[in-house]
Amino acid sequence: MSLSTLIAQKSLTDHPPLRKLLPLPASPPTKSRVAPKPPINLRCEYLENPLGLDEPQPRLFWQLDDERRGARQTAYQIVVAASPKMKPVLWDTGRVASNQNTHVEYGGPPLRSRQRCYWRVRVWDQHNQPSPWSAPASWEMGLLRRSDWQARWIESSLPADHTQSGPCPFLRRSFTLEAPVSRARLYITALGLYEAWINGQRVGTDYFTPGWTDYRRRVQYQTYDVTALLQVGENVLGAILGDGWYCGYLVRRDHRNHYGDTPRLFAQLEIECANADRVLVVTDDSWKCATGPILASDIYNGEIYDARREWLGWCQPGFDDRDWLPVRIVRQSRIQLNASAAPRVRKIEQRKPVSLTEPRPGVYVFDMGQNMVGWARLEVTGPAGTTITMRFAEMLNPDGTIYTANLRSAQCTDRYTLKGNGTEVYEPRFTYHGFRYVEVTGFPGQPTLETITGIVVHSDLRPTGQFACSSSMLNQLQHNIWWSQRGNFFEVPTDCPQRDERLGWTGDAQVFCRTAAFNADVAGFFTKWLTDLTDAQTACGTFPRVAPDVLRGSGLNGPYGEDGGPAWADAGVICPWTMYSCYGDTRLLARMYPALKRYAAFLGNVDHKLRHGYGDWLNLDDPTPKDLISMAFTAHCFDLLARIAAVLDQPRDAAHYRRQFRKLKAQFNREFITPTGRLVGDSQTALVLALHFGLLPPRAHTRAAQRLVERIRERNNHLSTGFVGTPYLLFVLTAIGQLDLAYTLLLNEDFPSWGYPIRQGATTIWERWDGWRHDSGFQNPQMNSFNHYAYGAVGEWLYRCIAGLELDPSQPGYQHFLVHPRLGGGLRWARATFDSLHGRITIHWRLAKKHFRLSLQVPPNSTATVILPTTQPETVTESGCPLVQAEGVSNIRQEANTTRCQLTSGRYFFHIPARALTVEAIGPRGSEARAKNQTRKTG
Repeated sequence: MSLSTLIAQKSLTDHPPLRKLLPLPASPPTKSRVAPKPPINLRCEYLENPLGLDEPQPRLFWQLDDERRGARQTAYQIVVAASPKMKPVLWDTGRVASNQNTHVEYGGPPLRSRQRCYWRVRVWDQHNQPSPWSAPASWEMGLLRRSDWQARWIESSLPADHTQSGPCPFLRRSFTLEAPVSRARLYITALGLYEAWINGQRVGTDYFTPGWTDYRRRVQYQTYDVTALLQVGENVLGAILGDGWYCGYLVRRDHRNHYGDTPRLFAQLEIECANADRVLVVTDDSWKCATGPILASDIYNGEIYDARREWLGWCQPGFDDRDWLPVRIVRQSRIQLNASAAPRVRKIEQRKPVSLTEPRPGVYVFDMGQNMVGWARLEVTGPAGTTITMRFAEMLNPDGTIYTANLRSAQCTDRYTLKGNGTEVYEPRFTYHGFRYVEVTGFPGQPTLETITGIVVHSDLRPTGQFACSSSMLNQLQHNIWWSQRGNFFEVPTDCPQRDERLGWTGDAQVFCRTAAFNADVAGFFTKWLTDLTDAQTACGTFPRVAPDVLRGSGLNGPYGEDGGPAWADAGVICPWTMYSCYGDTRLLARMYPALKRYAAFLGNVDHKLRHGYGDWLNLDDPTPKDLISMAFTAHCFDLLARIAAVLDQPRDAAHYRRQFRKLKAQFNREFITPTGRLVGDSQTALVLALHFGLLPPRAHTRAAQRLVERIRERNNHLSTGFVGTPYLLFVLTAIGQLDLAYTLLLNEDFPSWGYPIRQGATTIWERWDGWRHDSGFQNPQMNSFNHYAYGAVGEWLYRCIAGLELDPSQPGYQHFLVHPRLGGGLRWARATFDSLHGRITIHWRLAKKHFRLSLQVPPNSTATVILPTTQPETVTESGCPLVQAEGVSNIRQEANTTRCQLTSGRYFFHIPARALTVEAIGPRGSEARAKNQTRKTG
């Protein structure tokens, strides 16, 4: 279920990760052999009942609905048919002995364009008992061949000044139907942005369609079921076009028309009538065009709308379009048309402002209470010709006016001119803003809090993760991470949503993608973006800094050239591996593998002394040698490439990449380790990379671990890392036995820290540690976003270490996972849920004076390893039973300072008395973080 649907049903609170999580009741062992329930949550290509697929072998997913301990699938049967009654059958797998319930490829006859398939599944459980059939689900194919398209590209024939944003074209075409409609599909795309209308009703709930791709290579199209919008008699199909990414401003104030200079439409409406007639309505020379009330609309700059110029009924039957002009047919190079399979941008929720001020006469500032992405809906009554201006900003100046210097050349301004006809409601169409504050001027009368409504807009990702703990600061941090992800996962993973940038920066995406995969289902989102990244691969084999790559060939590359550089270009390896680890998607790896091999060839010949890139971007006066970063990340990439090759059964490649890793590791030690064992560079990030990527021999590893602690102590237990080092910092400290220090850094609230922006009122993650300081104000406005998820990569540590949820790389997609909470920092409890492909995982632990308790839910068809903080397993009870007697618990053994055991699916409740807890496992009682936490409470 998408986020917009969840919010519409009011099943979420303000921010999903902070929804109240109830502790799990102890579940009694269940040994009865009752028949299993039907499978649930059927999906195809990660989507529910998708329309318009172009995958020739769609993959099917389902989950088991079985809370019994040990519930697992031993076999399945899938039936695919041509109707909801499941007849005639297209494909029947028969009984397949397998526990696979994800990524099951359709294996029936080749699928045809427009073909609708219905499918259901049943499973056999651990007792070989069959379940009832699931309720049918469906998918429908799109247009698979170029010859299926009869449409032609059209554009407005009206004169236009392409050097600046101009009026948005309105296009229409009327047609007549002689009989009721039994089925109708609209296949539609554009170069630019489109909004489709039929008979006065907007088609679909998607925005910013067709999405952003490299329009010179491919464009996505959408498929809509429009059966209910058509009628007997006259009908009208219309569209409004916007510049969007295709010909709007990109990157800077003087750069527009990157892909072309005029938005274009390409649409095909296929209608089947009850009398068996088939009607085809396509974009061709029968369409007409005009301009209307949208005088300008640009993603960066905003929209200008004059309601006096509205065409009443322009997309309804009976409209007089004699003054409209014929469109122009254009010859478009054979751009590849791909079905849109990723989550689309939608309105997600609405927010009302929390306060209204008037810092200057006639200047009103609304505080939305949350840094958000989208736009403001205006409700106003006033005389015709009155123009209201809305400007958007993330922060305020000391005098209460909005702070816009950090927007650079982006105007972020919407202007609405009233038509003077009662209460008027306005929302823009083809622009979006990143903002907490809305400045309104020119308002007729006195506005109220009801004047403005914030519309939250972003890619409609299904939330999968929630985290909360006993620290209110960490809860706010998780809130901020989630809101930064929401606002910046806007068709592509952007760096920021407000200034004249909003690009798919590769470095930001790779550091954050694992955190993103905890918070939401990002499989389809990253699959689409990794296609963009593959499209952007250069001739020499490297990946660029952004995807889609609007910097190459535009004079915007600067001194770095086409290579994205270390940690940025490496997103081409790190992101697909992360998606595989989180979702078990081998198809993604296989499709990217040719590009990965080209990149490996590039890395094999790179000169690290010349490959500079961005270094440890935005570090705090603690620079790391760029050649060290380059060599470290190159070695890491070869390590991952070896694993990818092994997964894809490419043993020669895997062996070659392992040799490359060993070669680079030896070179790294020759060039960056002194005879005394000291690491050259000596920055926090240099030490973190060397340790995290496994580049050091034992003696140097020990020395580097000691030195990292020293470097942190030298800064009074504060970090100095930038984009490159920060994501790994706490993991390295945890791995070298410095959990207390990791918690200290995490819980710091003075500068620099994750907590410092929160103390200043931040509701999203800042781009810089020092974006605003109480003693010096704002940082350099040329690079100072207040909604930038990169430092939010720490969210991964919240889930993996505090909650303790860790995947098993040998069984990706959480088929098997580990639960190992790392207690410390004075935290009394933590809880998390995660909706894996197999079902919900729930972890809730609480540390009290007399005991430690852990509630755990393992979804059916999964297994888990739990690691408990004790070396006395005989003191542990599970659901009131001694651990050794608990059903579903096996392989109990002591390891170091913990007890480890294997779990089948089901709900578990562990209890350990305080006397049996291992001090090393929970952190010293007198830890700095705990002491600091207590001091903060009493002070």
